Amino acid sequence: MTVTRNPRQAGARNWRGVAAEEHDELPAGVSALLRARSRRLLVDLLRPHRARIALLVLIIVTTNAAALAIPYLVKVGIDAGIPPILRGEGTGTLVAIVVAILAAATVQAFHRRIFLRLAGRIGQDILLELRRRVFGHFQRLSQSFHERYTSGRVISRLTSDIEAIAELLQSGFDSLVTAVLTLVGTAVLLIVLDVQLAVVALLPLPLLLLLTRWFRRESAAAYRRTRETVALVIVHFVESMTGIRAVQAFRRERRNQEIFGELNRDYQDANVRSMRLVAVYTPGIKLIGNVTVAAVLLYGGWLAFSGDVTVGVLAAFLLYLRRFYEPMQEISQFYNTLQSAGAALEKLSGVLEEQPEVAEPERPRPLPAPRGEVRFEGTEFSYLPGVPVLHRLDLVIPAGQTVAVVGATGAGKTTLAKLIARFYDPTAGRVLLDGVDLRDLSDDVLRRAVVMVTQENYLFTGTVADNIRFGRPDASDAEVEAAARAIGAHEFIAGLPDGYATETGKRGGRMSAGQRQLIAFARAFLADPAVLILDEATSSLDVPSERLVQRALRTILADRTAVIIAHRLSTVEIADRVLVVEGGRIVEDGPPGELVERAGRFANLHRAWRESLA
Repeated sequence: MTVTRNPRQAGARNWRGVAAEEHDELPAGVSALLRARSRRLLVDLLRPHRARIALLVLIIVTTNAAALAIPYLVKVGIDAGIPPILRGEGTGTLVAIVVAILAAATVQAFHRRIFLRLAGRIGQDILLELRRRVFGHFQRLSQSFHERYTSGRVISRLTSDIEAIAELLQSGFDSLVTAVLTLVGTAVLLIVLDVQLAVVALLPLPLLLLLTRWFRRESAAAYRRTRETVALVIVHFVESMTGIRAVQAFRRERRNQEIFGELNRDYQDANVRSMRLVAVYTPGIKLIGNVTVAAVLLYGGWLAFSGDVTVGVLAAFLLYLRRFYEPMQEISQFYNTLQSAGAALEKLSGVLEEQPEVAEPERPRPLPAPRGEVRFEGTEFSYLPGVPVLHRLDLVIPAGQTVAVVGATGAGKTTLAKLIARFYDPTAGRVLLDGVDLRDLSDDVLRRAVVMVTQENYLFTGTVADNIRFGRPDASDAEVEAAARAIGAHEFIAGLPDGYATETGKRGGRMSAGQRQLIAFARAFLADPAVLILDEATSSLDVPSERLVQRALRTILADRTAVIIAHRLSTVEIADRVLVVEGGRIVEDGPPGELVERAGRFANLHRAWRESLA
């Protein structure tokens, strides 16, 4: 089975995922694609909440109807409630109107309370689902994605980008719907009250629309730049803190501070540009609104003096005008939120549409009792097009055999191990486990059958026992201890302050490199895989620890397929077979004793190792 790559797909894929945060200016077609992708994600997130969102809209309509009724009731109160009092006919009409105003205000407040509670619940449900999707998708993506996508960008997706969307859900929806309903309802009521005054009041509307259109266009680019720069700030911060030992060891603090300062200033400049746009748009809206109020007051006063309108109509008009221009302020704030959230949605939708290069099979094949036979058939692999790492490899590793793979750095040893663990798929040919192509096995089946222990093993926050049972969360304390005893880790673990309940600290910082490695071995052994891969796994151990592990390996690896990749040839001594890899090809293959006698490449490596010990 040969895997081919579509060049057009590969080229198009460059605009997916991280592309949106690495380009200040995107081609128009690509920008449209990103917006469409963002809308798809948002619609998909909102779809399960359609009924509740419809209820929210109904509540907003009711709330706005109550709010819009108040100025009209004021008009009625002035025109129909006050004259009877002046004529001595009593206050009944005015009291009724005041009661109606209080009722409208009560309805508005009550519905507002319901809206805030319901909208907050829907928003948090959506954010919960979005965080779940992003976290789960990051875990499913292939090693190649994580090698090019920095941890800082991952954190940015789950922090600043999620927060931008949270702000949109918490306030943006309400602002937009309320503003639209207020604008439309107010415009209709202005026309109903008096057409002449309505013409004067709505005359600046085209100018408002032009100003809003300009702000929308400019703010889109500004807020995309804001999301890009904040991501770079987070990336640099995370990488500096993650590599703090190297930073301090090489006195890199000053240079890192300079780089952070530059990125921080870029982020500041992006925010300042966004604020400048708001500083033009918001005062512009206020100026147009105040000028319109003054014009309506002047013209309306003349009409009232002439008897063409009542004082109540003029008062209601002025109240409605304030309500008409207030939503414009809300729309400007909504655009801020929308552009920031839109840029964040572009990043998140890009990540969620990234497809794992190592994909789950559509119809996985079962592997009920894996024996551990590994077979390479015409296997080729390249990290970069045209730069092969493995050349048409044909290899069979029988079940239960321990194979050591040796060779110079860059020969392809680790690549071979990664193909067995299916961190990558071969460029051509295939890799089989017990006669089944790895691409036909589900991830769950494959991860139970094949476990890889690397040189740099990560210990997670938690206890020593938690880290050992990482691959088997249901393992008992007795099973955890048995695994630790088997590889020789029990003695040092028992000597820790709280034994197996000792907290490992951040990334296992409270443990030595050798201790972390032993815990990683115990973790792998407890998982009990059919195939165990040790990739430079003993390089961090001191000599006594290494000898202890080697003795344990002879017992643990019995009846289990093992692939050991090592520079230390002391590890090779326990192997049944040695593969010498050079330039992506196997140049020697046989038992270690026989290869030493052949006086070939392995014999030279063995002799050099012996001399180094002397």
